[in-house]
Amino acid sequence: MHPMLMNFVVYGLLASALIPVSLFGKDVPTSFPVDPSQGMERTCFQTSKPFSSNGDLRSDVAIVYGIDEGLPDRIATWRERGYRIHVMSGASWGKYYDYVDGRFDGTNHLDEAQTERNGNKIGHGEGMYYMSPGENYGKYLCVGVQRALDAGAEAIHLEEPEFWVRAGYSEGFKREWQTYYGEAWQPPHTSVDAQWRASKLKYYLYRRALQQVFDYVQAYNQRTGRKVRCYVPTHSLLNYSHWHIVSPESSLAQLNGCDGYIAQVWTGTSRTPNVYRGQLRERTFETAFLEYGAMQNLVRSTGRTVWYLNDPIEDNPNHDWEDYRTNWESTLVASLLQPDVWRYEVAPWPERIFGRKYPKKDGHGEREAIPPTYATELQTVMSSLNDINQSKVKWDCGSQGIGFVVSDSLMFERGEPVISDEHMSHIYGMALPFVKRGMPITPVQLENVNIAHYLDGFKVLLLTYQGMKPLTPEVHAGLAKWVKQGGVLVVCDDDKDPYNQIREWWNQNGLKYSTPREHLFEQLGWKDQGAARDEAQSVKCGRGKVIWLRESPVRFAESKDRENQLVGIVQDASKGAGVKWQESNYLLLRRGPYLIAAGMGESDDNKEKVLQGKLVNLFDPELKVQDSITVKPGSRYFLLDLDAVSGGKTRVLASACKALPYKQDGKSLSLTVEGVANTLAIVLLHAGKSPQTVTLDGKAVNDFKFDTKQKLLWVRFENESVPRKLEIQF
Repeated sequence: MHPMLMNFVVYGLLASALIPVSLFGKDVPTSFPVDPSQGMERTCFQTSKPFSSNGDLRSDVAIVYGIDEGLPDRIATWRERGYRIHVMSGASWGKYYDYVDGRFDGTNHLDEAQTERNGNKIGHGEGMYYMSPGENYGKYLCVGVQRALDAGAEAIHLEEPEFWVRAGYSEGFKREWQTYYGEAWQPPHTSVDAQWRASKLKYYLYRRALQQVFDYVQAYNQRTGRKVRCYVPTHSLLNYSHWHIVSPESSLAQLNGCDGYIAQVWTGTSRTPNVYRGQLRERTFETAFLEYGAMQNLVRSTGRTVWYLNDPIEDNPNHDWEDYRTNWESTLVASLLQPDVWRYEVAPWPERIFGRKYPKKDGHGEREAIPPTYATELQTVMSSLNDINQSKVKWDCGSQGIGFVVSDSLMFERGEPVISDEHMSHIYGMALPFVKRGMPITPVQLENVNIAHYLDGFKVLLLTYQGMKPLTPEVHAGLAKWVKQGGVLVVCDDDKDPYNQIREWWNQNGLKYSTPREHLFEQLGWKDQGAARDEAQSVKCGRGKVIWLRESPVRFAESKDRENQLVGIVQDASKGAGVKWQESNYLLLRRGPYLIAAGMGESDDNKEKVLQGKLVNLFDPELKVQDSITVKPGSRYFLLDLDAVSGGKTRVLASACKALPYKQDGKSLSLTVEGVANTLAIVLLHAGKSPQTVTLDGKAVNDFKFDTKQKLLWVRFENESVPRKLEIQF
């Protein structure tokens, strides 16, 4: 059900929430009425500022940033406006000067700053450093977290536990190496073994620091009876690998007290160029689709929660508004094409979206504030994202049931002396050909394959150990079980990755495999290890099959011919797995009354998909009704199908503001409305007849339009960041 189609039962009791009160002579800001669904925490945003008219997005949750002494006061400004409160701070960096200079525990920790080979410390601006966390670092974070707990935070987010691959040369890291490995530190750049071991240690150190905080919060919950949750906002595995960063990623889901993630995917990560058919360029939509998919597969079948971040701009302040808008629509649609996720962080730092200026497209003249149409579009979409938890989900595009395997160890082969493919073509070379054919291919987290039901729904999996390795032998049992039950595993690997020779489980403690692939094939019952280059060899395994192409997956990104070689093999594999092979030049998904569509560029299929019905494009600030929409290459759509929400009482269908039902009878409908100040609101309603009057806080609203045939009413007014009563009399 649409969030704005909800029951009206209790709203009359909430009228008093609209009336300012005075407490000990001090005016208390007007709080927005309680939304009965707010406890689902469907949408959120993060801000380091106190409440402001530029930050008032009316999401369910305000994530207040920073664990400094000013945190309680900032929290108070958002809570008194009716927001649920979470708190976020950096896991690897922050204004933690009293830890670095020794005021916290009497020990100077500057030697824990992440350090490059040349001795340079890696900073994050304002005198902050990325840290190589020692034992006391987690204890230090707990002090700030306690400040958040005392202020009543309902959840703690420790974001971006990041360790740069080029780091690993600080004295603090050398001490940790000695303790962890029981041997003297080795410069990471001196051998693939040293680089791998450095990355494994980095992976561990932030997991340890976060576990310290999670344990602290769990102990607090036990003492107080509260249920404060812990989340980790983090980039995707694909992005961290591409950007040469190590982070705990999937291993965090195994930590006690970790309740889930925020998937930090946005234009800034997804516009990182990759190679398809030999062309290196930005592919924001396709990359975002794969990034969001990777993040969802960190938690699938684990019972943990994930929010998807959307950012209407990005960290780079030098793009124009058209660039921001186009790329935001691409990432937003990519996130909506992941049907298992229905929670969203609708914006980080809303004040920089609605309160700052950015360059004009021609690069000349003064910078300009957000265009009014974009401000309206954003708020329409943000309010609609509260309604994406839909039970009716159906794809209408290319084949489903195909996945490609990824491991956290993708991050471990990104440093000297041997770096995996610069553009991550060992992954994108296997994935992009299927996205381009309209197939919702899914990243599959190797570390999770033994979780019950994790591989349900997959018929064909692509796997390479070039650029990554299995972290434990146990994952091979999960893969083998899946194949024997009928899955088809396509292995693309020439066994030439130098990291096959590192000291790891496949060649230690009595095991003598040259590559981890050999161990996997043994589990699958494949005795013959030989295969000619450029030729696919297959072996039956139970009810399933293994296909080995002794080829580097990087080559599939080099040309159309190489791509077609891979696609042909997977097409044959799909037949054996019971997958109906179907290609399209678009992705299209129905989620209840919503249709999400993306047209593929660089596709061989020129056939256009035409959608028909009574459709409202939620990217359209006018919310016009269209009877047909053509999904063309490069187009992105978030559509409301009016035929799926027709009939019934007068109700809100879409709104560029928060529009909460307040009171309804046969003659009127009252809504509480609030939005970002000085932006244009539009509210689209289903209504049986034309209104006699429309008023906002008792004043006439003259800008409304009623369509008798379609029984639709559009009301327009200027948003304010206070709750007001919009009343429609019939």
